[in-house]
Amino acid sequence: MGNFNVALVIVAAVVCVLVFLFNIYLLINFQHPDDLNQAYFPKLVVVLGLSVAEISILMLPADVANRHACSNAIYNGACNLTLPMKDLWLAIYILDAVLVFFVIPFAMFYYEGDQEKSVGKRVFSALMWVIMTAVVVGLVLGILYGLVGKVDFTVRRLSSATNAFPSSWSELSRNHPCIQGTNGNTLQCDAYTASASSESTWTMRTTFPEYVVALSTIVGSVLFSFFGGVGIACLPLGLIFSFLRRPKAIITRAQYIKEATELGKRARDIKEAAAALQREERSGSKGRKWRKNVKAVEKELLFLEDDVKALEEIYPQGEK
Repeated sequence: MGNFNVALVIVAAVVCVLVFLFNIYLLINFQHPDDLNQAYFPKLVVVLGLSVAEISILMLPADVANRHACSNAIYNGACNLTLPMKDLWLAIYILDAVLVFFVIPFAMFYYEGDQEKSVGKRVFSALMWVIMTAVVVGLVLGILYGLVGKVDFTVRRLSSATNAFPSSWSELSRNHPCIQGTNGNTLQCDAYTASASSESTWTMRTTFPEYVVALSTIVGSVLFSFFGGVGIACLPLGLIFSFLRRPKAIITRAQYIKEATELGKRARDIKEAAAALQREERSGSKGRKWRKNVKAVEKELLFLEDDVKALEEIYPQGEK
């Protein structure tokens, strides 16, 4: 059984390495070609986030195996070679919370910032936003921990008076497991036979790491239920609408030329709008209106790309 404990530790370490390597392969395989050999920090955050999420799922079977690793051991100290699951659970969930509230926001604020600024200014701006996020999260966690960071346990109080040691055990049975009192009444010797009025509630304050784990689990479950439910519902709807809106027939070459000409005009308009925005950017007038116009141009560009794909579907031979 001791060999099984060692094997469990080795398997857990190997699985963690395989999960990390699998996520690296996943990132390399599905990354955009423009992101090749750049933006290593967000890639590291993506790999680390995926690994933590997957390991948190694999922790459940590991915990079950760890509990049975030394259940039938024949020598003392066999359980010393098992995994410290409580510490690992706390570490995984706290690392998850750190990624969600600090590391991922920093990466988002840093790489979504103004690309013309220096690295130091972008880091400083991202740190300011992360510090503000940390202050808000800290206040929320602290206030909630002070108000509701307690656990209630329902217990039964068992009390009994002292009695003389019996000289015979013949009166004890399954139906009467307790010693008869001096007044002839059976004394309470088992909490299961206690009356309902003996129930009471013990209130204890949890440790802060366990409180963070519980809160992150509840919030994560609610968000997963919401977004997962929306995603599961939208996937078949998207496929159904794609099927209903599919091209029913192939257009003629004359119609294709007409549609392509219209798309070309839209492309020139978008190019001119983008050039005007670039001139405004060089002049230093980058206000709220400029950012709004940039988003509008990006939206029009996405619509144009969708229309080009739709035109290719209804006239697959193209200009040939």
